[in-house]
Amino acid sequence: MFTRVAPSTYYAAKSRPPSARAVADAQRLEVIRQVHADNYGVYGVRKMHAELNRRGHRVARCTVHRLMRGEGLRGISRAKGPRTTIPGTGPDARPDLLDRDFRAPAPNRVWVADIERHEALLNRVGVRDHHRRAVAAAR
Repeated sequence: MFTRVAPSTYYAAKSRPPSARAVADAQRLEVIRQVHADNYGVYGVRKMHAELNRRGHRVARCTVHRLMRGEGLRGISRAKGPRTTIPGTGPDARPDLLDRDFRAPAPNRVWVADIERHEALLNRVGVRDHHRRAVAAAR
C-alpha cells in the first residue's frame, strides 16, 4: 500500500525549491481564475485557451486543460441530453381497466403490454398473459 522512501530522499524533496513548471503553473492559474471569473464562469477549455492567447498569454491548450481540471473549473454546455419521451398535452386517455389488480382468474383474461425504448433505436413490445406467464414478443 505504502511505498518505502528513504528519509534522505523525503527531506531532499521537502527542502527542494518548486520546479519551474510549478512556478509557471501558479502564475497561469491566477490568470485562468481571473479570466474565468470575468466571463461569469462560462468559458471552457477551448474558449479559455483562445482568450488567454488574445490577452498575450501564450499557453498550450493541454496546459489550460490540465490546470482547469485540477482547479475544478468548467465551462457551461448548451447541449442537452437526448429527449426520449415527449409527454402528451391532453388528458390521459388510457384508463386503468384492471384497477392495478394483475391477478388473472383464467387464461386469456388479463394481458399486459409494455414498450421498451433502447438507445439503438430498437423498439420492442412485449405482451404477456398473466395467468400462464406466456410472453409474445414482437419487433
